[in-house]
Amino acid sequence: MSSKSLCFLSLVSSIINTPLLCNSLIHGHGSHLPLPPRHPYHPPNFSPAPTIPKPKPSPVTPSFPVIGHLQLLSPLLHRSIHHLSKDHGPIFLLRLGSVPAIFLSSAELAKEAIKTREIDFATRPPSSVVDRLGYGTQDVAFAPYGPYWRRARSACVLHLLSPRRVRAFGSVREEEVALLLSAVRAAGPSPVNLSAMLIGVTNDIICRVALGRKYRPRGRDLGEMLKEMGACLHAFPMKDFVPWLGWVDRITGFNARVERCFEMFDEFLEEVLEDHLVGRGSDRAAENADFVDVLLSLKEQDEKDGGFDLGRDSLKAIIVDMFVAGTDTILNTLEWTMAELVRHPVAMRRATEEVRRRRPDVKEEKSVDQTTDYLNAVVKETLRLHPPFPMLVPRAARRDTELSGYKVPANTTVFINAWAIARDPEYWKRPEEFWPERFLDDGCGGGVDYRGQCFHFIPFGAGRRSCPGIEFSLVTITCVMENLLRWFDWEPAEERKEDVLDMTECRDINVHKKFPLILTAKPWIEDSYAPMPQL
Repeated sequence: MSSKSLCFLSLVSSIINTPLLCNSLIHGHGSHLPLPPRHPYHPPNFSPAPTIPKPKPSPVTPSFPVIGHLQLLSPLLHRSIHHLSKDHGPIFLLRLGSVPAIFLSSAELAKEAIKTREIDFATRPPSSVVDRLGYGTQDVAFAPYGPYWRRARSACVLHLLSPRRVRAFGSVREEEVALLLSAVRAAGPSPVNLSAMLIGVTNDIICRVALGRKYRPRGRDLGEMLKEMGACLHAFPMKDFVPWLGWVDRITGFNARVERCFEMFDEFLEEVLEDHLVGRGSDRAAENADFVDVLLSLKEQDEKDGGFDLGRDSLKAIIVDMFVAGTDTILNTLEWTMAELVRHPVAMRRATEEVRRRRPDVKEEKSVDQTTDYLNAVVKETLRLHPPFPMLVPRAARRDTELSGYKVPANTTVFINAWAIARDPEYWKRPEEFWPERFLDDGCGGGVDYRGQCFHFIPFGAGRRSCPGIEFSLVTITCVMENLLRWFDWEPAEERKEDVLDMTECRDINVHKKFPLILTAKPWIEDSYAPMPQL
């Protein structure tokens, strides 16, 4: 059988046997196929804007029937796109099945899409999985741009994640971090799986802040439930990309898997809502109210005013957002930060000394930028090298528009490679190195902000679709890191040192470290300071 026949059979087999098509294609015969041309690939309705002259595109390598250019992508999408951008420039278009998608890999293009033409690219592309798990996209992250999204985001920004409410949850963070320290201390000289411990403390903080207490939904592990939801969200539903092959999702069991995930979470969220509705009559201080309490109060107020209806499904969808986005952002950043510090003993020593110079019995929590300068720089550098969302949540063109002088038809999907932009040597000296000093006042990144004002550093996105939980996430990350560094000296466990120092990425809910942090923790106590927190 010819090599061409083998290639075709490999592609067909991949389509039939799994909805996670791009995972298999990159390792098959298709990985040796020629790349697109030097210039962006333009379908017939994607042409240079007449007002901005562009060179005529070179002839392109045809995309494959059915799959388009999916054979060029890997599960680590940010790396695939970065590789392609080296040859084809910072903007090009690929076909994901039958879906045209533009990929952007420069700060200038990101600024044009997110700021200059923000309204044009303010919505999200459709997704059957998000539609089901998000209760008809009634969440915040994936809801289409419009009145509902504006109301839901306003509820998050003004009521759930305001600076005042972030400060109000300080006692929750302190208590959960104290439990983490006790668990590390109890291990004595034995190595600890810090990655697993960070999963626990992150889930518990989010659970208490969002729901008011820790839950074990009918004996299930909440972390495993979130992991399953992440797997569904990052899968490749044929229905979305090759609509006439939507039946494949049914015969592979993918549709049933999504439905099981939805039912599992819906049952859990119904239990949470009922618990809160039963206790609505109790006198609970407003500052101690959890996210569900706040959302129920907003719902009641809306019903009184006869205004915008924040329905029951909307409440559940917003809670799901808080869990999936909040847990993953905090956990991944904590794990990558500790991994980088363990690999760079000089940075570890400097961050540790800075933290230990501050008195630990001072309970007042300040905003992130008012904390320890060097630790803040360490977290920023981690976010630069390992952004929570290497490819920002995709956007879609709401109408016919332009981008970099090219006409972009309505409904075109747009991906922004935040990971590649944060390693662009045009903006970053020694871009591949872990060098926190760059973010101090005398460094090349001094004054660079991660809240969406500097488009060469957008780990949380920018504009009106940026992450609303930046302050909550970073205050939590700083609180955990300060305590881990203050009370323990950390080293890789000798028998797992190679894995600990290995920074290979792996795809799960998002991109995370492939191998867990197995470390030894030597307690540090200074008599002039307060004792280690305990419960």
